[in-house]
Amino acid sequence: MKILITTFLLVFLAELGDKTQLATMLMATKSKSIWTVFIGSSVALIASSLLGVLAGSFITKHIPACYIHAASGLGFIIIGILLLAGKL
Repeated sequence: MKILITTFLLVFLAELGDKTQLATMLMATKSKSIWTVFIGSSVALIASSLLGVLAGSFITKHIPACYIHAASGLGFIIIGILLLAGKL
């Protein structure tokens, strides 16, 4: 249950105010059916999450977790630097 709650909070907070949420809000303003937009965006998030879980479970069978953590951290640092430099 702890993993479920932690995962929910992490994904929920990460998605607030990002490009995907802004695009979904734009779609809702242009749509006659907000429920269609809601269902479409929900299915897309589920599919994206499934892909992440499957890829993560495959990768961890072949690459030690410490390397994955280091690569993730380095990737976030690089993205942060690029964002600060105005390159993204």
